[in-house]
Amino acid sequence: MDHRERAHRGGSIAGRVTLLLAAMALVLAGCASVHSLMPTPVLYTGAQAKPLFAEAPITTQVPALDLLFVTDRKRAQDGDDESPYTADRSRSIAFGSTMIEFGDNITWDWLVKESIAAKRTAPVNLKLGPTTPLGHFPPIPYLTAVSADGAMSRLPSVVQAYEQAKKELQAEIVRRLAVVPRKEVVLYVHGYRNSFADAALTMGELCHFLGREFVCGIFTWPAGGRRGILFGYDVDIESGEFAVEDLVKTIRIVATTPGVQRLHLLAHSRGNEILASALAELGAEAYMLKGSLASRFHIGNIVVMAPDIDADVALSKIFKVFSDPDLPFGQAPDADAVLKQSPEFKVTMYVSPDDRALATSGWLFGSIARLGRIDADMFTPQEIKELRNWGEVDVIQVRGKTDLFGHSYFVSNPEVSADIIATLRYGLKPNDPGRPLQEISRPFWRVLPVEGTTASQQ
Repeated sequence: MDHRERAHRGGSIAGRVTLLLAAMALVLAGCASVHSLMPTPVLYTGAQAKPLFAEAPITTQVPALDLLFVTDRKRAQDGDDESPYTADRSRSIAFGSTMIEFGDNITWDWLVKESIAAKRTAPVNLKLGPTTPLGHFPPIPYLTAVSADGAMSRLPSVVQAYEQAKKELQAEIVRRLAVVPRKEVVLYVHGYRNSFADAALTMGELCHFLGREFVCGIFTWPAGGRRGILFGYDVDIESGEFAVEDLVKTIRIVATTPGVQRLHLLAHSRGNEILASALAELGAEAYMLKGSLASRFHIGNIVVMAPDIDADVALSKIFKVFSDPDLPFGQAPDADAVLKQSPEFKVTMYVSPDDRALATSGWLFGSIARLGRIDADMFTPQEIKELRNWGEVDVIQVRGKTDLFGHSYFVSNPEVSADIIATLRYGLKPNDPGRPLQEISRPFWRVLPVEGTTASQQ
């Protein structure tokens, strides 16, 4: 083979690799230019339909939805409504309000009618409305003062700025609590390559189908970078690592806001790695104060959707506290420490062997298994028994695809979205009336495919 043939073959291989990486970026992002309202969750349709809005509409109800945001993205210089925050990192956490607009010039009554229809008369398209920053925290690293003997302390001005921002964020949450029937917060952490608008619109439609009863918000990290050899995937991974500490602070501040009874946390795709890392830190913090995530941070449901994280890495984070007997429990380690968990604390994990995006991610990382594709067959009977005895985790398997890559089933599959709503809004357990699931081997369950979907032959 001469040099010209080698060069041609090398160029051909490079071209194929480039096309493969481009396809991976598309698969793992799966974003559309028009964001239509997700299909109506099945618990709001049929003979046994639950009411979407428990109370009759009143004159103050309007289609637009006001969403809380917390972000460590950099603010767009021109304040563009379509992209008010960029994919670049900010060292300062910002927070504020962003409006989600449903349709064009529609009435509340029409929106409610279309929202409970199994088949809509017309698409309901969502778009981002005005976004209003309300405050920000000091940039990291916080400035310090060094004394003559080498001791370090935070500058009083930085502490004051932090406390002022915390006070303003909590005041905004208190204001929102006053106008919703449930004194609970639902916070959503998005996945890879999602823009600020992607995250906001997705949470907006979820909040709508939760009856607009909760304070709904997003923690949006600097996803969507396009640098690097993997079309931004590698950049997003490091931006996710950057965002962990900001999510830790956010959860702590939101959870300890006066009047917040419970905090529910939702994460999709790569957002689960960020959430798992943050909860590992907060879990250790609570443990050292002789508490738990539920008791110290009022955490109710943790909903894990299509998690793009290595299963072993996830387990090491989830069981961090229980796998480290030398971790201080109060003043000293206590290997026999007993943690009482709240009966309202629950981890619900949605997985799918038909998730092509996670199959691609697993190939990329060379992982044995991504958490979002685990199956009961991967566990020994003893491991399943231990999970069952722990009692705080349910694994819900989804078969078939209701979106192109089978990765966004939490909004594209009306059976899955109904199951999430049954968990968050109604507190139903698997196979309670109103939450039908097929038992595999507890705590593993299955959502049956909706009519018209296709399952993979794997």
